[in-house]
Amino acid sequence: MQRKLYKIAVAGCGRWGAFIAKYLSDVGHAVALYGRAGSRRMEELLATRRNALMELPAGVKLETSLERVLDGAEILVISIPSQELRGFSKTLSALPSLPKTTVLCMKGLEIGSGKRLSTVASEELGNRTKIAVWIGPGHVQAFCAGIPNCMVIDSADEGTKTALVDAFSGDLIRFYYGRDLTGNEIGAAAKNVVGIAAGFLDGLGIPSLKGALMSRGTLEISRLIGAVGGNPSSAYGLCHLGDYEATLFSPYSHNRRFGEAFARCEEYGELAEGYYTVRALTALADKTGVDLPICRAVEDVLYHGASLADSIKQLFARSLKNEF
Repeated sequence: MQRKLYKIAVAGCGRWGAFIAKYLSDVGHAVALYGRAGSRRMEELLATRRNALMELPAGVKLETSLERVLDGAEILVISIPSQELRGFSKTLSALPSLPKTTVLCMKGLEIGSGKRLSTVASEELGNRTKIAVWIGPGHVQAFCAGIPNCMVIDSADEGTKTALVDAFSGDLIRFYYGRDLTGNEIGAAAKNVVGIAAGFLDGLGIPSLKGALMSRGTLEISRLIGAVGGNPSSAYGLCHLGDYEATLFSPYSHNRRFGEAFARCEEYGELAEGYYTVRALTALADKTGVDLPICRAVEDVLYHGASLADSIKQLFARSLKNEF
């Protein structure tokens, strides 16, 4: 069956946003990439059509006007820091028209409210556009080297989900149909917090504990997913456990590298979404009464001055209990 091709706008000109524009163009869609006028990354793309990892295909249009990039677009893909989503959605809501479908391509929870990103977008955009999420394992560096991976598209609207999986799938990325929007979004956000914890272990020189971290981290997040109405098994899928290799072990993982730098008392200048997500997760834990010992330890170290070495010792000195 021939693929249906769309006119797609991508908002966010960082490495991930630029890769999305390139990838969707490569699979045949008409793509325009939006970045703020004057931003360093957008200026670099406008001048050279390149960043440090890739060159944009000639067919990708570059645009600094949000109104122009959305003109005629059928799908909007958003790739910005998760805590900027509400503000960006407010900007979108003021526009006279929106694409039929909006795809959120980031992982996190809103600080303060603990809300999932699809909820944030829906609150601001209402029923003017169908909301979907694009999540799962993968690094731009690996994709640009031609290394394939599997990812997930999920949405509360079945027709939207089916159309996106059919339209976006290619040789480089195989998409699966998500079946639990709540669990997939929480799992995708939480894996970044576990990634920071993995970086702590690397920085302390005890990476062999990552196996225990993976097992126990997945279990505690599965319990949280169940407590907020999702399917606990989602934590064991691509959104969370399936993303651990890319997050807990990869040299490209910002969250792991941030945790490692923190443990070594070194500066780290890149965005690590788990730094913000951990506070939303512990707030959810407070509301639901779910025990999140790993997330609590990460928050205590990052925000409350707890000793990293002591926190790790306390995690592994918890009272003896059955594994499950």
